[in-house]
Amino acid sequence: MSKKIPVGVLGATGAVGQKFVKLLENHPWFEISEVAASDRSAGKKYREAANWRQYSPIPGSITGKLVKPCEPHLDCQVVFSGLDSSVAGEVEENFARAGYIVLSNSKNHRTDDDVPLLVPEVNHDHLELIGVQRKLRGWSGAIVTNPNCSVAGLVMPLAPLDRSFGLSRLVVTTLQALSGAGYPGPSAIDVLGNVLPYIGGGEEEKVQAEPVKILGKLQGESIKPAGFKISAHTNRVDVEDGHMACVSVEFDRKASPEDAARVIAGFTSLPQELRLPTAPERPIIVTEERDRPQPRFDRDAGAGMSAVVGRIRPCPVFDLRFVVLSHNTVRGAAGAAILNAELMKATGYLD
Repeated sequence: MSKKIPVGVLGATGAVGQKFVKLLENHPWFEISEVAASDRSAGKKYREAANWRQYSPIPGSITGKLVKPCEPHLDCQVVFSGLDSSVAGEVEENFARAGYIVLSNSKNHRTDDDVPLLVPEVNHDHLELIGVQRKLRGWSGAIVTNPNCSVAGLVMPLAPLDRSFGLSRLVVTTLQALSGAGYPGPSAIDVLGNVLPYIGGGEEEKVQAEPVKILGKLQGESIKPAGFKISAHTNRVDVEDGHMACVSVEFDRKASPEDAARVIAGFTSLPQELRLPTAPERPIIVTEERDRPQPRFDRDAGAGMSAVVGRIRPCPVFDLRFVVLSHNTVRGAAGAAILNAELMKATGYLD
């Protein structure tokens, strides 16, 4: 690809926006041409507006860029949205209406019937909803969303398990890292030596609803939701990065732990076939160690884009149980949206 596609980042000074800036540095297909944020940041240079919280310096090509308002006058046609949900809905619609392709990390449009809730390895065919969206809304642009940060990792093993054995119902308990709350997140006095058993923003409802859409079937101009049910418990834990989910699952067709491990470990899909830049060679890594996965050691697998599954064993109540870990700000946020954009480029949706 001789010429990179210019892209913008909405909410560029926030936690997710900064991760977009970092992950897009030296990307082979995309180049940040615009950064946009709230009115209090607009008009400043990026280095002055962003309270930079990444482990490496602000990319040199971005540090002096002027932050613009989140209005559809940016010199690009593709934008990544790291906007807070309090403002994302209307802003993203304004951009799509004006002809921009919006890759959104926000929750606002995930459950809209005509908006793809995309995990490229799992439901790449759902991109066909873009045509439905444009027809219904009269847009020339489009909104494509990525899932909740816990759901992004959870659906990776669920997809091959559902296809091979049929999911009937499951119980999910998440242990979610502090970075998932954004910066500055909960106060130290609340989280040190503690677990918070409630995460606001309808977190449990997202974990229960989003996988059913993602694993649903595209039928004509709509998605038929998957038929299984989920019960979710979501907890905030004193871990910096990496969301873990402990899952107990019941199948339509019985499967041994060995059967499940083989199906999960062998799972690959279109992003691997297309060799998309952000796609990990192994989207799911199965570990046999009895005490893994662990956030400290496993969250960066596949440059943060692989899910790591372990402790696959019989369940005395359902059929099987296992643990899945994924990097919540990479596979669960900015990296997911970038992979979505790569898939759209490779399949002609950005032409």
